[in-house]
Amino acid sequence: MIVRIMGEGQVEVADSHFPELNKLDDELLAELEGGDEEGFRRTLGALLDAVRRLGTRLPDDALEPSELILPGADAALEEVREMLSDDGLIPG
Repeated sequence: MIVRIMGEGQVEVADSHFPELNKLDDELLAELEGGDEEGFRRTLGALLDAVRRLGTRLPDDALEPSELILPGADAALEEVREMLSDDGLIPG
């Protein structure tokens, strides 16, 4: 799956890594719902780090359609809240 991190670029992540990413996404959703700004920052950073670590960065000039868009590390809590679906940032 092609994942875009806003402000950074695209990363290709194998489907086999999504259980780990979904766990972090669930934590992030709980922190957003609870208004836990510190936990939100920590978990968003961990989620983005995991995508970078588990995936393969695509060249900057690659224009692949992104199947998933994640906020950048500096995104505000309210900004991320607007991006959420019922499943969080990552479907499933």
